[in-house]
Amino acid sequence: MAKLALGNPTEIMQKDFFKALIVEFICTFLFVFTAVASVMTTSYDIPVQTLGSGIDCMQGALMEATLTFSLLFTVYGTMLDPGRKIPVGLGPFLVGLVVGANTLAGGTFTGASMNPARSFGPAFVSWDWTNHWVYWVGPLVGGGVSGYVYENFFIDRPSDHVPLPREEESF
Repeated sequence: MAKLALGNPTEIMQKDFFKALIVEFICTFLFVFTAVASVMTTSYDIPVQTLGSGIDCMQGALMEATLTFSLLFTVYGTMLDPGRKIPVGLGPFLVGLVVGANTLAGGTFTGASMNPARSFGPAFVSWDWTNHWVYWVGPLVGGGVSGYVYENFFIDRPSDHVPLPREEESF
């Protein structure tokens, strides 16, 4: 049974994978650090993700999981699904609309992070780790559930799928 493949599982053990992972983490951190540093030079407070008043940790984690689920489900449905029925260029626009809707829906409750990297930089700069686990657990659970649900219930897999040959294999 064929599945949507975004990479080869053996890639995770290659040296280039870890280089790319480290570079992506550093660049995201520097981007967020620069933004927070520019705020720190003014009289404004550091924009750390915090839970809204009356929202406990479990509600926040559930909200972040729900927001991340909807975002990644949209990414799967509009950009990654080989059987999608929308024009190719429309996917990023629809994902942007979902990000905007999620921000409006969850901004007052959790800040609508939807990404642990978005919360890590400001928390690191301000050294304010209050309820920070919410912004890791929620998106990781929501993203995992979204991938599982879309992979197993929405992608229509053709039965005659033939995997592409590897470089070392010949016809």
